[in-house]
Amino acid sequence: MKLNISNPTTGQQKAIVIDDEKKLSAFFGKRMGAEVAADELGDEFKGYVFKITGGNDKDGFSMKQGILINGRTRILMKEGHSCYRPRRSGERKKKSVRGCIVGHDLSVLALSVVKAGEQQIAGLNDEKKPRRLGPKRATKIRRLFALEKKDDVRRFVLLYSRKIEKGGKIRYKTPKIQRLVTDARLRRKRLYKAEKKSRWEKTKKAQAEYVKLLQTLRKKRLHDAHKERKEAADAKKPETKAAPVKDVKGTAAKDVKKDTKGTTAAPTKGTTAQPTKGTTVQPTKGTTAPAKTTTPQTTQPKKDDKKPADTKKTAKK
Repeated sequence: MKLNISNPTTGQQKAIVIDDEKKLSAFFGKRMGAEVAADELGDEFKGYVFKITGGNDKDGFSMKQGILINGRTRILMKEGHSCYRPRRSGERKKKSVRGCIVGHDLSVLALSVVKAGEQQIAGLNDEKKPRRLGPKRATKIRRLFALEKKDDVRRFVLLYSRKIEKGGKIRYKTPKIQRLVTDARLRRKRLYKAEKKSRWEKTKKAQAEYVKLLQTLRKKRLHDAHKERKEAADAKKPETKAAPVKDVKGTAAKDVKKDTKGTTAAPTKGTTAQPTKGTTVQPTKGTTAPAKTTTPQTTQPKKDDKKPADTKKTAKK
């Protein structure tokens, strides 16, 4: 098995090949990210502590963190997963990956030095190599130089700028700092927030006007509907006749007829008053009352009386 050992403090890297599985037994069964003592690799590695960072199997499939098996498997991957590069937007694909547990089928194992031992190893920590490329992100630059937030990171990027000679001319190239908060950035942010607030106020005002317009239209519609219903109801009603004009003579005649029962109206000159039922007419002075006439009473035959015989029937006999 081939071991790729890197030392981040010095920037050096060394690869060694070990065929004895007894020396490698300390790594078998360990997962990616585990720290392993390297005393069994040899006397020169005494006191060293390595961290497992990855590896490849004999067919070239790389180890993937989180796949807790000691072998190869196929998983469905999408954008953002390690060991996969999508060719189209939204693409998903099943890919074969190696599990994160170290086994005998690995051909290469990647390690990094966590703790150095007593002896120095040639090509690993005997000299210090400067970093060719430094960090670009502002927070990582602050972490590298132990800076505070108020310090300007643009001055410290110059420390690891590269010197480039081309065509007899010399120029220096420095990385572009990412996520750098400047006065211009703060000004643009304030402007963006002010525009966003103005848009919000505008939409709120427009919504209030729209609600007000809806209410007025609804009131007008209800008023028109009520007016139409009233006109339809008035059209269905029958036409009323005009009231007759009151006559003076007619009113006098009506007043005369409104006498109560048991009262007699005084007759005018040259007319005789007709007596009503149940009333007696008093004779006036100089007149004689007519004699009472009696109507003859007819006697009805009793039921017991025999009817006269039919003369026609007796003559036939």
